[in-house]
Amino acid sequence: MPEYLAPGVFIEEIERGPKPIEGVATSTAAFLGEAARGPVLPTFITSYADYLRIFGSIFDPGKYLPYAVKSFFDNGGRRCYITRIVGDNAVASSATLGAFTVNARGPGVLGDRTWVQVEDSSTTDANGPIGFRIRVFYWDKLPPNTAVFDPIANPNQLPRPTLSEDFDDLSTDPSHPDYYDKRVNNGNSALVELSVPDFTAPPGAASQQALAGGSDGNAITVTNYQGVAANVDDRRGLSALDLDKYRDVAIVYAPAVADDINQAVITHCENNRFRFAVVDSPANTANSTSLDPRSQVPPLNSQFAAYYYPWVITSDPSTGQRKKVPPGGFACGIYARTDNTRGVFKAPANETVIGALDLEYDIDHGTQENLNPKGVNCLRRFPGRGIRVWGARTLAADPLWKYVSVRRLFIFIEASIFRATQWVVFEPNDERLWNRVKQTVTLFLRTQWREGALFGAKEEEAFIVNVGRETMTEDDILNGRLIIELGIAPVRPAEFVIFRVYQKTQEANN
Repeated sequence: MPEYLAPGVFIEEIERGPKPIEGVATSTAAFLGEAARGPVLPTFITSYADYLRIFGSIFDPGKYLPYAVKSFFDNGGRRCYITRIVGDNAVASSATLGAFTVNARGPGVLGDRTWVQVEDSSTTDANGPIGFRIRVFYWDKLPPNTAVFDPIANPNQLPRPTLSEDFDDLSTDPSHPDYYDKRVNNGNSALVELSVPDFTAPPGAASQQALAGGSDGNAITVTNYQGVAANVDDRRGLSALDLDKYRDVAIVYAPAVADDINQAVITHCENNRFRFAVVDSPANTANSTSLDPRSQVPPLNSQFAAYYYPWVITSDPSTGQRKKVPPGGFACGIYARTDNTRGVFKAPANETVIGALDLEYDIDHGTQENLNPKGVNCLRRFPGRGIRVWGARTLAADPLWKYVSVRRLFIFIEASIFRATQWVVFEPNDERLWNRVKQTVTLFLRTQWREGALFGAKEEEAFIVNVGRETMTEDDILNGRLIIELGIAPVRPAEFVIFRVYQKTQEANN
């Protein structure tokens, strides 16, 4: 109770009734893979143009991360974290220009394609230049045996830089509004990070050179994808995604990787419990002489993952030529599109695969009859309807969790309740708290039922919330345990639509 020590009128704000539960985002994806350049910590992007600016374009025909990102955004994705994977002992390109040290933003040999010039700022006062200026140039592609060059001194030399950045009027004073660490570092530059001793005098003359010394490190293994480290700041890959600042990630995908890496991604989702993994089938199955597509068998078993087949023929964004790419990026985009237009309870299937020109293998009804019970979600071509995702199953052996929409609906409900009821911890565990929690959860589930996520003509058929003496013993209460039991009836997709037609004959009149 508040203290009242002098006469007067006092106004108190109190809380009563249920607290609202806001549904968590379900369409934010995290992609893991090899990129041309860029940071190794998860980086948030909202478009394919963001990806090109930060991570570069397609650099190797056998690396599918750029294609997966583009297909994700083409099919309705809006938010994505890119987690670049590099090998052990990878080193960032760097250069020293007087007192200025410039490093590529991430490790890798392609950072050596960066040219940097440091000079006095273009703005002057009575004492001369007010600071310094750094200009950065990067080439995504260079002809064989062609070195990077000074594009300022050679304005007519080809090829011209793919990306350029210009930071003018920078200061080395930490209290200055144009302090270089605020304007250049921390992701403001897509190409470099700058280090300058504080209160360094302006350069006085231009100094320029190419970054050098970059290395891709050792061959990438599943350990690099896991990225486990004792120091939190050294975590990479899946381990970095465990950090709380990335908790909005709901879909995790590593394009065209080996089974052990897929298993690591699925294990990550199972341990997190609020994430779902998308898994690609191997490539070239249709061209194999020893493996019939009908013998396609997912090597994993999990209710937190779905498996997609076959690969997709699309247009290469850099050349326009036809390119065979894994299906997972398209599937992730369709997840996001379905979530945003219908809801997470709608199966991400019977949706057009935008950007698909053809399929690696043309699956017919008979082939899918063999694949569907195994948990293989097929992409199929239908006359007049285009190429569509024609499967919505997880990799679960338990039939209760065989549908993607059911598993993801439970993820959505559980994550929403978990994150919105943290206020309950350390509250007095009595009937008032029990009633308030019950009202809070009931209002949330009622909204989901009205939107079509739960099955039932009546609210009592769709869900039930129990809390109190029927869910807790005296021992639970004495030991500080508040137990709430929820029963939820999820809607399931109409996977098999059956019309029973019979011939109606005219009965004789008596």
